[in-house]
Amino acid sequence: MVSLIATLHVLGIKATERLRREQTGATAVEYALMVGLIAVILIGGLTIFGPRLSTFFTNLGPRIGI
Repeated sequence: MVSLIATLHVLGIKATERLRREQTGATAVEYALMVGLIAVILIGGLTIFGPRLSTFFTNLGPRIGI
């Protein structure tokens, strides 16, 4: 019984050390948060400035001869 407990303890320590070294999960979460924030900013900007941009490009066509 003591041998089993010692083995599980050693395996737990090794797994904990491996998780500390591998930070790919944390990096993926950080990138996902950045992409989400960029998406929110783009959607907000297009919602606010969308009608103005549409009017600008509609009026720009005749000015340049299209």
